[in-house]
Amino acid sequence: MTLARLPHRGRAIAGLGLSAILVTWAVAPPASAEPVPGPSASAGKEAGQAAGLDREALRRSLDAIHEAGMYGTYSAVRDGGSKWLGAAGVADVRTRRPVQSGMVHRVGSITKTFTAVAILQQVERGRVELDAPVARYLPGLLPGELGQKITVRMLLNHTSGIGDYVAGAFPSLVQASPQSLDEHRFRRIRPSELVRFGLEAPRTGEPGQVWSYSNTNYVIAGLLLEKVTGTGAEAYITRHVIHRAGLRDTSFPRTPVIPGPHSKAYEALYGYIDPPRDYSVYDMSWAGTAGAVVATMEDLNRFYRELLGGRLLAPAQLAQMRTTVPVTDAQGNVVMNYGLGIYAQDLPCGRFWGHDGGVFGMGTISLSGEDGRRQLSLGFNLMKYQQLDANGYPQPHAIDYAMGGYFMQALCGPAAATAKSSRPPVLLPTQQVLVKR
Repeated sequence: MTLARLPHRGRAIAGLGLSAILVTWAVAPPASAEPVPGPSASAGKEAGQAAGLDREALRRSLDAIHEAGMYGTYSAVRDGGSKWLGAAGVADVRTRRPVQSGMVHRVGSITKTFTAVAILQQVERGRVELDAPVARYLPGLLPGELGQKITVRMLLNHTSGIGDYVAGAFPSLVQASPQSLDEHRFRRIRPSELVRFGLEAPRTGEPGQVWSYSNTNYVIAGLLLEKVTGTGAEAYITRHVIHRAGLRDTSFPRTPVIPGPHSKAYEALYGYIDPPRDYSVYDMSWAGTAGAVVATMEDLNRFYRELLGGRLLAPAQLAQMRTTVPVTDAQGNVVMNYGLGIYAQDLPCGRFWGHDGGVFGMGTISLSGEDGRRQLSLGFNLMKYQQLDANGYPQPHAIDYAMGGYFMQALCGPAAATAKSSRPPVLLPTQQVLVKR
């Protein structure tokens, strides 16, 4: 059964591999959920005293995410030279081990920004042209005329029309079953096989015409990177992006275990896994250059600060990265503007750049102001905790409203955190468009 023929509920579940959850803030949040077992382990550190960072308000609003039902969450907020690190909740619901702000975390599709930077470095060196067909670099990979019609840019900005591979890699998801997740914990899967799953999935449009988020695009980008550099994609990204940015706790793990202190990763699958199950030990070859990176929240802030500050790409390539296409929801509202492995969101206090990400059991968001001065990265350890409506769409949960309040507090300050909106903005938008496509 193909994804296009599934009922709405099956599409919603199967479409969520490397994307994260929907977070909004609205006029009236729903009643709070019961808090999860375990202490509120909020902790903050301040480097300097900045007027733009209210550490007590940040601590309270991060605690509120845990109190609304999130098992554990950790965050890094920065305003220029001042920073705040916080954590709230538990890393293990059985032992009640508290989360810590410096935990290493699977960041999912934030990996796409790292991969896009690596490709753009090849553009800078003259080895890759953004508007050249993929077939120039990977002849025979895409069937028929697709290799000539789809360009490198279309891969990076998700306008290739190639379907996503997640349902093919984890077929039980289309029946709302975790069987595939459990069976494939230690499976090694080749990028070429992931590409095959993506090509077998229904196409989402003609090349260059429709924006549609697809992890397959970034697996192909990884293969292209390997071809033009003669180096494994993950090794190249590690040396020329991760190390160049000065990141100490960021890597592509070599084993199914997350390296360093970390939380468990709890997946609820919209109530189809009850109680939520831990997937922190997992072979991430299924995600690769689309979503296998692990990092701390401080490292994510540093990465985007180095990127937006022009220290990873030349000005011309950074400008290309920030050339966007609008992405709308089912009602036609623009929820983000997607560039090359990075997107922009306009909040009440300005434009922010970054990406969201999610794998089974872990979600992440990282956003930075235009100049990289104001930054927020947040990780959390319970995924797809919402309920689905009759059409298979996730319904906002108390956690979502608490998260929205925290984001506004961290990025825009106290006044914006309490502001009302008739049409609330959307955070973690790749989830929004995946569910509703």
